[in-house]
Amino acid sequence: MKINFTKMYGLGNDFILIDCREEEFGVRPEFNSGSEIGDLSRQLCHRRFGIGADQLLLLYPSKIADFKMRIFNADGSEVEMCGNGIRCLAKYIWDRNLSDKNTLHIETLAGIIRPEKAGEMVKVDMGEPILGVIDYPLQIKDTEFKITCVSMGNPHTIMVVDNLSNFPLPYYGPMIENHPIFPKRTNVEFIEVLNPAEIKMRVWERGSGETMACGTGASAAAVASNIKGFTGRKVTVHLRGGDLFIEWAEDNHVYMTGPAVEVFEGIIEN
Repeated sequence: MKINFTKMYGLGNDFILIDCREEEFGVRPEFNSGSEIGDLSRQLCHRRFGIGADQLLLLYPSKIADFKMRIFNADGSEVEMCGNGIRCLAKYIWDRNLSDKNTLHIETLAGIIRPEKAGEMVKVDMGEPILGVIDYPLQIKDTEFKITCVSMGNPHTIMVVDNLSNFPLPYYGPMIENHPIFPKRTNVEFIEVLNPAEIKMRVWERGSGETMACGTGASAAAVASNIKGFTGRKVTVHLRGGDLFIEWAEDNHVYMTGPAVEVFEGIIEN
């Protein structure tokens, strides 16, 4: 079976996008065959034996929105939302003239998400953050972290550190992701506050490991840094792959603006 795909990235957070609107790889979206697609995601996202990516994005028709997006991590688990991913999905749609709307309505497991054109970038209404604990003490081995939890349709746990560049994220990230207090696991963001308008961030993504950027994570980190009094409501988040511009607006919605890039198209035999 041959599968057409498009390789894309947002700030180095890379994706395999498969257009399932008309023809799919053996399953229909209403069957919700998560395990079957999860197996495919593990195969295609593998960086030695597949195409290589952080996540698999699937574009479907929708009965309640313009389009539907499903997202599978490199480990095969399905997740609710991906900020960098939805920017790439929107670019794919606009570049192929699948819609003439400047603002799209995309159905996700996190609800209807609205990407819109913003010059050469894509601005996304990420919705309202759901606030959890603030500065909760979490002991990991010999270190106590003060964690702040924010959901952007998917779970995020944010901590402030002094020297982000030298922080051993691959050591602490998986232990926090899989800690028993997070029964569905969590995305983990470590941030360093530079000034009231800028933060640096590294991310350990649930099911994918350390990635170069995370849109929902940057949104959650901006909210957490504002709640804790470190920043204002407009923040530039510096990630390993580049910058995202986050605004927690007066309507309580978080708006994320950043780039999306198509790398190449291809066909793989599954």
